[in-house]
Amino acid sequence: MRFTDSVALRALPVITFGLTVDAFWRMPCLARSGLARIDPLVSFGTVAEHAHAIHGSSGFSETADTAALLAGECTSCQVAQDKSAYWTPALYFQNTATGKFSLVNQVGGMLAYYLLYPNSGSQNVTAFPEGFSMISGDTNQRNFSYPVPDIPKSNWNVGPYNTQSFLRQAALGFNCLDYSKTPEGSLYRHYLPDKSYLDANCKDGVRFELMFPSCWNGKDKTSKDKKSHVAFPSQVMTGDCPDGFPVRLPSLFYEIIWDTAAFAGTAGQFVVANGDLTGYGFHGDFITGWSETFLQKAVNQCTNLSGKIEDCSLFTIQDSATYSSCNISTPNILAKENVVGGMTSLPGNVPIVAGPGYASGAAAGGPSTNLGVSSAATSQAMPTLSYSAGTSASSAQYVPGAIFAAKSDGSFSSSSPEPTPASPSTTLVSIAAAAAVTSAPSLSDAKSFYSTQYATEGNTVKEVLWVEELVTVTEQETSTVTVTADANQRKRHIHQHRRRGLR
Repeated sequence: MRFTDSVALRALPVITFGLTVDAFWRMPCLARSGLARIDPLVSFGTVAEHAHAIHGSSGFSETADTAALLAGECTSCQVAQDKSAYWTPALYFQNTATGKFSLVNQVGGMLAYYLLYPNSGSQNVTAFPEGFSMISGDTNQRNFSYPVPDIPKSNWNVGPYNTQSFLRQAALGFNCLDYSKTPEGSLYRHYLPDKSYLDANCKDGVRFELMFPSCWNGKDKTSKDKKSHVAFPSQVMTGDCPDGFPVRLPSLFYEIIWDTAAFAGTAGQFVVANGDLTGYGFHGDFITGWSETFLQKAVNQCTNLSGKIEDCSLFTIQDSATYSSCNISTPNILAKENVVGGMTSLPGNVPIVAGPGYASGAAAGGPSTNLGVSSAATSQAMPTLSYSAGTSASSAQYVPGAIFAAKSDGSFSSSSPEPTPASPSTTLVSIAAAAAVTSAPSLSDAKSFYSTQYATEGNTVKEVLWVEELVTVTEQETSTVTVTADANQRKRHIHQHRRRGLR
């Protein structure tokens, strides 16, 4: 008897994070709390240069800090205790025929993952201190000066890959979504593909991904540029912290899905709100809105490998009616600004800077020199990086191109049709579920989750999880046996018929 293993994929109505981690949770912020030119980390007390998709506390404003966020009446995230602010530049589409810009639909809000990676030889992850803020990414970056795809992780310990400059750029991901295929690995592609590639390959949109630094100097809650008080570990998500940054914080990872597929067949180009066609200038901001004491308790206790906030009894889970009604107060000067569609320029008249030269937009700690009007500038020639199925990570070490594979044995419900085979070894099931997933018959074994799919229908956000299942094939067989009998007996062959079954 021998055993062979094969892999089957099917969908379940929850999101996953792939990477075997000691513990993590994912914070769903399925509704925006605002869409406006507000950025207290870069443009404190004044109108920001470009438009942002904002999630979290209603206390967010052009002067927001932790105290203001905690004083907010509500949060657009599902955990009531999380009054943090999470924001990134929005994505727009410029129509070639009209020259006008329209906001691309943001599918399913955003997810902020809290990954709990301690330093080597330690079990400690320190909560964000109250007043803590940071930025990941560089709004003015317009090129990538390293090999494409990434070199093997084993070579990241030598220059120039052991530098913060490389790690910062490797912390960006643009995941081409096609749910009929095995998902690409997170952070596999560090640039935004052009429209022709998106139309041909990304029929379910693009997931923007952003990793934040998780190594802290232990003393400064912020810095002039909102970056120099923190650093990336040696492998972006995991690895060792550099000298001078000994304290390991929760590793923040943002996911935002944009429905680029809605513009398939329409001539035009996608441009990030900061005037970036390349994606190299994508970035994100964070101000903690947690009680430091509460967050430390959550870091210590919310260690279920499912990553589900429902599996941590500390969290108060809000229903969709509550979090979806939470909005920031837009300043009067911005109240009538069109940031949605039919615009002849990007909000704020941000010019499109195609690169590869460095742009001159507003950055924390420096003045803005971006003046002028958005144009129909065309992008530089981008790298070619075709679809590549992610591979399952076998350890807690992040590998470029790896599929994250967190484990869960949660219970879910569905009203989906029965699985239908797509190939000899693959089964695909489309399962729809509301944002608030109800419990149902439990899965018999722990599953290996792969990727996220969202669909928005009216006020309902549906989440779909791709899960890897291990199928054991039992084969029973024996060799032909020849029995020699007496002269009065005859030879006979005994055959054990081969039988194959699934269990």
